[in-house]
Parts: sequence; structure tokens; C-alpha cells
Amino acid sequence: MDYSISEIAKIIGADSLLPAPDSKISRLLTDSRSLTYPSDTLFFALETSSGDGHRYVKSLYDRGVRSFVVSGSFSCPDGLQDANVLYVESPLVALQTLAANHRRRYDVPLIAITGSRGKTTVKEWLNQLLQADIEIVRSPRSYNSQIGVPLSVWQLDEDTALGIFEAGISQPGEMARLREILKPEIGVFTNIGPAHSAGFESIEQKCQEKALLLDGCRSIIYNADDPLISGCVKTAPEMIGWSRTNSEAPLYVCDVARGNGRTEFRYIYIGGQSAVLEIPFEGEHELENAIHCLAVMLLLGINQETIRQRMASLTLVGTRLEVIEGVNGCLLVHDNYTSDFN
Repeated sequence: MDYSISEIAKIIGADSLLPAPDSKISRLLTDSRSLTYPSDTLFFALETSSGDGHRYVKSLYDRGVRSFVVSGSFSCPDGLQDANVLYVESPLVALQTLAANHRRRYDVPLIAITGSRGKTTVKEWLNQLLQADIEIVRSPRSYNSQIGVPLSVWQLDEDTALGIFEAGISQPGEMARLREILKPEIGVFTNIGPAHSAGFESIEQKCQEKALLLDGCRSIIYNADDPLISGCVKTAPEMIGWSRTNSEAPLYVCDVARGNGRTEFRYIYIGGQSAVLEIPFEGEHELENAIHCLAVMLLLGINQETIRQRMASLTLVGTRLEVIEGVNGCLLVHDNYTSDFN
């Protein structure tokens, strides 16, 4: 859906200079290096710990961009008389407000995934498992931050039947903003661990903050064998707390056998539905991620044979590759993974 720049100004509550109020916007930009189609792009001049987007307004104008969201204290450079400039208190809040408004225009079910590890893998595996049946929009790569989530949600359109998005946080207060943007119907809490905990007083506080994403969900999927997560997750109409130790759990996983690069396991679901599945991995983390995906598929009513066939064909997910503009005109290909002992 295209928005007019005047419509966007109203949504985000901006003080505006709009020489072309009917300009159509279909693309949002926060990184000047990612510019592709300048004529229908709206640039948000974000101020972060690593840079200030206002520095790139003039260069983007010279490359064809004509619509900008800037801080109220920003002094527009000379020569931008025909540019649409929206002045706000915080360009980041404006981006989030616009994304939340966009989300409300599409009454489609949305799966939101949080946790310390496995978010991107679960999201990508769910796409692999479900894309043959339903039109999916999902977070690009690991777009799960205060900036990444609104940019991801902007992809929703009239053809979307299901959204699958990640949500990650680095300090208290952030998850409530992401929940307001996403408004998920199904919430998945993958796990909790010490990675990325610098902004929290304790792992308990981090778990509670992440669990805020699930407030208001119709269905919640989580590892019921983890007492910390079980204690943080609030009740919902459908609670799928899976377990490998409690045969009375809504989803019980047992008889796990590994070998030759594969893992076989049996599951028993609500009402006694049972089957044996195989995934092409031996790792414990891969099994956990697969169980979360299994729970989603069972919740959506996918039949057992389809689940069996598609689980056996899952493929690895690459999650950490970035291309970064370096000094002296070079590009840095940055490929890393959080390999703490957990």
C-alpha cells in the first residue's frame, strides 16, 4: 500500500513542510547505503550510538530522495526547497508509530518469536514448513530490533495471509514497544540464557521483559521444562507448553534417538494425537527449534503426514552475515555467531 506523505505526517503527528503533499511513499529507509528507489522512499534520520542519520539528508537528496523524517532541532541545509520534511521529536518513535498504524490496517494472524537464541532459525524454518500453503511475510534476516521490527512490519500488504516476525531486546522497556507494533496472535518463547544480558539487572528480569511480547496472544508456545520461562509466561486461551519430561504436557516429546546426522523422536499432542518425526540434524538446539515449529504446525492444524515430510527436509539457516561500509571506500563482510558456552 502506498501512503501519501501528507497522510504519513498526520499519522506520526509531524510538523511538516510539504511542497509536494501528494507524493506517494512505499519504501522506508533508515540506512543510506540501502537506497534503491529514491522517488518513493521516506528516510528516517535516526540517531544511534554509532551515528546520526541527519548527516546523510543532503547526500540522499542529491541521489533523488525527496521525503525525510527529521528531529525538530535539525536545521535543513540549503537547496532542499522542494523536499518534504517532517519534523518530529523522535524519528525512531515516528517510525514505530507508522509501523503500528500499518499493522492495524491488515487483520492477518501474526506469529511473534522471542528468546535468547534460535529466533531466526525458528522463523526461517516456519517459512520453509508453511510457505507451500500460505502467503507469508517475515522478518528479513535478523531484523528484530527497535528499528528492524517496524521495517519488517512495513512489508505487510493485501496479499499477506500470515506474518512471522522476530522480537529482540537489549534493555527494559523495549519489548512493550515491539508488542504494540506487532500485536501477535501466536507467541513463541524459544529459550532464555545469559547472552546479550548487559542491559538487565538479572536473567529473571530479562525473561520477564521478553515475556511481555506474549501478553494478549491467543496462543503461547514455550518450553515448559524451563522453570524460569514457565514462571514468566502469563496464561492465554491456548497454552502449548511442550515437555520432554512430563507426559501430561499439551505436547510431549519422547523416545529421542540420534545418529548419522539425524534425530528421530515421537510426539504426543493434545487428545492423544501421536506420530514419529525425523529431522536432518543431531544437535540439541536444532531439536528444540524443531519442537517449537512442530507446536506451531499442530496449532495451525497441519496434518501429520505433511508435518513428517516437511520436517525431514529442513535445511540449515545462515543468520549472521552483514556487509558493512568500511573506511577508504572498502566493504567489510562480517560473518560471526554468538558462540558462548551455553
